Amino acid sequence: MSASMEQLYQQRLRRYLTAMRNEKPDRVPVRPFAAEMTATHCGFTCQQVTHDYRMAFEAVIRCCKEYDWDAAVANMVYVWTGLSQALGLKYYGIPGLEVPPDTGFQYREPGEDEAFMHADEYDALIADPTGFLYETWLPRISTEIAAPGAPNSTRSTLALVKGSMAMLAYFMDFGPQVQRMRQECGTVSAIAGILKAPMDILADKLRGYLGLATDLIERPEKVKAACEALLPHLFHVANTTADPSKQVPVGYWMHRGCIPFVSRENFEEIYWPTIKPIITELWRNGHQTLFYAEGNWDHHLDRFAELPERSIVYHVDRGDIFLAHRKLHHKFCLSGGIPNFLLAFRGPAEVRDMVRRVIEGVAGNGGYIVDASAIMQNEIRPENVKAMTDAAREFGIYSGAPTGGDILAPADGAAQPAHDPAIDRATRVAPGLCRSWDDQAPFSAPISGDPEIVRRIWNNCEGLGNMFIWQVLLSF
Repeated sequence: MSASMEQLYQQRLRRYLTAMRNEKPDRVPVRPFAAEMTATHCGFTCQQVTHDYRMAFEAVIRCCKEYDWDAAVANMVYVWTGLSQALGLKYYGIPGLEVPPDTGFQYREPGEDEAFMHADEYDALIADPTGFLYETWLPRISTEIAAPGAPNSTRSTLALVKGSMAMLAYFMDFGPQVQRMRQECGTVSAIAGILKAPMDILADKLRGYLGLATDLIERPEKVKAACEALLPHLFHVANTTADPSKQVPVGYWMHRGCIPFVSRENFEEIYWPTIKPIITELWRNGHQTLFYAEGNWDHHLDRFAELPERSIVYHVDRGDIFLAHRKLHHKFCLSGGIPNFLLAFRGPAEVRDMVRRVIEGVAGNGGYIVDASAIMQNEIRPENVKAMTDAAREFGIYSGAPTGGDILAPADGAAQPAHDPAIDRATRVAPGLCRSWDDQAPFSAPISGDPEIVRRIWNNCEGLGNMFIWQVLLSF
């Protein structure tokens, strides 16, 4: 890597981190969450970047080089359909197979009667979330994996082997991709780790939205208990996949917890009490969270303002970015607010004008990052992405703003919230494990040597099994 490229990377990193701390950098950073739009720019199809993640990686590199982005996601086409095919996942429409090759992958939600978790199975999920995912959920979401007690087959075993090896290969390739972004483009990898709210997990992958809506009326106490049971596991995944350097935030994908998907009462009594402890505990550990508020969360801005100062970056999709600025900017950095319909269906002049309006309205004191309002898919016009980037460079310069200083973790020097006991909820199996050595030891031969090395290696390997099933749930 050339000295000039590393200097550019450090400059962009400082700019990005300063803005996320809600402070004023030298200029407004540009950090697009660009998915299939990168394929459009490079002349690739959605099928190519979805089914061959190395093509998706290459498309990101080319866009980082050509658009002058400060930060970007290493691969925002996050579902690798090669892996979903390896596991036989039922809930994705794959470009070139179930959907046309120029259409992005689609999530195919089952009907209420075909939900992957049944209404009478809450107690099993609450008792052991990891066990339930392996024993009940995984066979139901796969065309090939046999349920416990059903006849096994080569295809069933092979699906687990292929799926786990494919996941390992995919995740291992992200490290070199992030290094390419740094060394070839001087671009910062924008996020690390993954988080979803417990209620969103129920709506997305277990009960489905219609099933959850019914349950919130007929069995709300079970929904709440299930969210409380999922909480420590989701925190574990977010915390262990977060940026070890504590610089870039954990991505938190917000789906169906807002009005009108659920009532304000459901939000106040179930959704918020079972996600807020995760956010505050991540902050105690030095990790910001990027609230990617898909849809319109304006009704809940006052609740988000309860969080510790600088603990989150709030991304505006269909909400009112000027309202979000009034409600949150005294504590948090904002991002987004450039509507996707402008980037897809209007011209560069309108995009440029919108970027100017947003920067003038919310970025005066720093703490703002330019981005589209939602993930940029293949309908986004590359000339409009260039217009957005160029306008940010034109209107987003701060006069007299600091450009130096140490790059610190976002929580350094911040007041820390108290530890929330909800994180420590008693579980049959600890988060991060499938079966602990303490449970396994009575069935094993007596240890004649060092018991701690046996415990450590057993738990580490069990942790790999735990990572697999929770990443299938959260990421694929």
